[in-house]
Amino acid sequence: EVFGAAGLVVRWSGTEELLRLLEGLEGQLTATLHGTDADRTAAPRLLPVLEERAGRVLWGGWPTGVEVCHAMVHGGPWPATSSPATTSVGTLAVERWLRPVCYQSFPDALLPAELRTRAAAG
Repeated sequence: EVFGAAGLVVRWSGTEELLRLLEGLEGQLTATLHGTDADRTAAPRLLPVLEERAGRVLWGGWPTGVEVCHAMVHGGPWPATSSPATTSVGTLAVERWLRPVCYQSFPDALLPAELRTRAAAG
């Protein structure tokens, strides 16, 4: 991870070589494709590899800002994040601190208030 200005230019001879390079990447927060209209023909082959390695995939943009909205995902596979099933930004971010617990065969009176039968009724 780099904080601050940084750049990396990679040259490749064709889509096959680029796919091999991308397959060597570890988990990332974002992945961006920049290209011309002619480059769009390679995108369908590149996207499955990028989707496995990044939580957010951009076309022709810069991942500098993160809008807090329902659709935003700011996470990704390991090592970009330690919990790839959640996001650190957006309305689902709270799920990073949630852990499901199942209460099996408990009497209603012993359940947390939110799970009691009366609570479900209103």
